[in-house]
Amino acid sequence: MTSPRRGRDSLALIFTSCVAALTLAACAQSAEPGGGDGTGGSGDTTGTGGSTTGSGGSQASGGSVGAGGSVATGGTTGLGGAVGTGGAKGGTTGAGGVTGTGGAKGGTTGTGGSTGSGGSTGTGGAKGGSTGTGGSTGTGGSTGSGGSTGSGGSIGSGGSIGSGGAKGGASGTGGAKGGSTGTGGTTGAGGATGAGGSGSTVDCSATYPASGGTMHTGSTQGTAAGLSWSLWMNGSGGSITTFGTPAFGASWGPSSGDFLARTGLSWPGNKTYDQLGTVTADFSETKSGNGGGYSYIGIYGWSQNPCIEWYIVDDSYNKLPVNPGNTTNKGTVTIDGGTYTLYLRSTTGTGGNRCGSSVTNWNQFYSIRQTARTCGTISISQHFDAWKAAGMTLGNMLEASVLVEVGGGTGSIQFPVANVTAQ
Repeated sequence: MTSPRRGRDSLALIFTSCVAALTLAACAQSAEPGGGDGTGGSGDTTGTGGSTTGSGGSQASGGSVGAGGSVATGGTTGLGGAVGTGGAKGGTTGAGGVTGTGGAKGGTTGTGGSTGSGGSTGTGGAKGGSTGTGGSTGTGGSTGSGGSTGSGGSIGSGGSIGSGGAKGGASGTGGAKGGSTGTGGTTGAGGATGAGGSGSTVDCSATYPASGGTMHTGSTQGTAAGLSWSLWMNGSGGSITTFGTPAFGASWGPSSGDFLARTGLSWPGNKTYDQLGTVTADFSETKSGNGGGYSYIGIYGWSQNPCIEWYIVDDSYNKLPVNPGNTTNKGTVTIDGGTYTLYLRSTTGTGGNRCGSSVTNWNQFYSIRQTARTCGTISISQHFDAWKAAGMTLGNMLEASVLVEVGGGTGSIQFPVANVTAQ
């Protein structure tokens, strides 16, 4: 097609077009200058040229709406890319004058636009674990090549914290105009507490050793798996079985009386607990039978100067919480995801303490968990701190051990995991 001419014929056509298209933009008698005359701004074919504002944008020849009229056929997505040729302010929309596929001015935001679908944090483990292995920014996310706002771009379903992991992934690299936040931007869904307690790494499915154990009877003691073990009773008939790994088992009968079996760390009694570093225990246990009138399963130890016998009770053959009797309640504390009641108790005796035969009375400290558990990490040093804050002061440390103590009955217990560390 040739360029429209300016003259009386054109004025007539313009008038007719304005009347027919009152709902469209107002008409003008002549187009404003813009970019040089296009080679195809009127009629019903798509213009081939087209600068930013199409040239030749006076009244489109062809008159009113119709072939070559207002929105001319071929006027959607013109091949010219920018505002189609013939699309100046002068007339109705020129042929090819809707948004070109090039997506320049006049084009709405491209269909790409969403942030990349990656971006989630990996499945590794924080607390519980190290940071996940994922966590890279999504690969999508560039601005689309044309069209309306991209259909992607909602907050993605990825990006959760990996099981035991760190924070979720950053937004995708895309997200230019038209793109909403990329997938993978949310906070991770993982990061749950490890089995057996807050931050615990204990293998609660560990199995008790099927062989290789050594059984000991009578009140005796020794070392195994780098730990000290001890068996004490004021009766007879009980036993402890030790292994080359941090594990042990124990059994007792009606004649065992007050029965204690334990394994852990021993010290010479020349350091306070805070000089030993952070003292922690891991345990897992399965029990059977019964423990008589009282029973404590957890952590046990001694200090001297002053002489203190102390307990952290996480389980019992009786229902928790238990009360040792004749105690003073010193409040509660939350440690390792559980609430413990603190007790102070005075006791007397001979031959049943580690502070020497000259000591006939001493104090007992207790942290007794309100709901029992059979596996987990016990943050021993945090209990020491809680006792100190409650006015219960330990002396120089002698022992910290995984313990079972019973006051009669007939039963047994297996500890596939029984380990104490200070570091």
